[in-house]
Amino acid sequence: MAYRLIRAASGGVPFYEFDCLHGLTGIRHAVLTRHGGVSTGSLASLNVGHLVGDDSAAVAENESRAVGVIGARREQVVTAQQVHAARVGVVGHRDRGSALPSCDGLATADPNVVLMLRFADCVPVVLFDPSHHALALLHSGWRGWAAGVVTAGLRLMSIEFGTRPEELVAGIGPAIGPCCYQVGPEVGSEVQRGLGPAAYAVLSLRSGTTNLDLPGAVRLQLLSAGVRQIEQSRICTSCRRDEFFGNPEVTPILRGLSAAFLFSGFSVISLGLLRRNLKFKQLAVVEIV
Repeated sequence: MAYRLIRAASGGVPFYEFDCLHGLTGIRHAVLTRHGGVSTGSLASLNVGHLVGDDSAAVAENESRAVGVIGARREQVVTAQQVHAARVGVVGHRDRGSALPSCDGLATADPNVVLMLRFADCVPVVLFDPSHHALALLHSGWRGWAAGVVTAGLRLMSIEFGTRPEELVAGIGPAIGPCCYQVGPEVGSEVQRGLGPAAYAVLSLRSGTTNLDLPGAVRLQLLSAGVRQIEQSRICTSCRRDEFFGNPEVTPILRGLSAAFLFSGFSVISLGLLRRNLKFKQLAVVEIV
């Protein structure tokens, strides 16, 4: 099935919606851009990164605007200190307002919890289990991908929530694309080790350099695990600096972190639980209330 991102705006904050999630009963979501915030200069305007030289008050306001798109509050957020590894943690109500150390994925089925991760050019991955009303939010750079962060997220959801891959709805968000992502021998070797012969579907030679389709590599991992309903945005954050921030090593003057995903649901009733506000944000926010 062919999917496409849908662009809209709310309260002066532009966003995209995943087509595959847009049609699900009880779910409302938004994929945020770099616009609609208060940061200035090279960080204009919806930067949500605290470690890129931005004014802390501006970042706080940007986070409030991002979370406010789906009617949530900043104090509901659980985030992580991302390290490009494969650790995924399950969080709940008592974790709100905290940051899990050394973690690149968060999962929950707990009401009133917002999950937030931050991205530049790395791949945001959301996994939603409509049968168990559970979800995971993953941050996958090439190191995390090679370490198995996608597999770790799937395994954790299976153990904790009883999730079956064939029931999942997966979204692969804006990230650096194969048109722009040049990699060296180390990365190429890791991809070949992880995918075997299938690696040639995501590695290509362009003008004497090796380019990697990292979102495509994430998709292959999901498919190999049995996930069938996958939407891949196919928006390159490096090509679209007008819409998204990116890796400072690629574009040094654009150092912010975008709020790319924000998910919210409404009035979903299952097994007697009222769940609202499934959220997710580049920043990436995910919540079930």
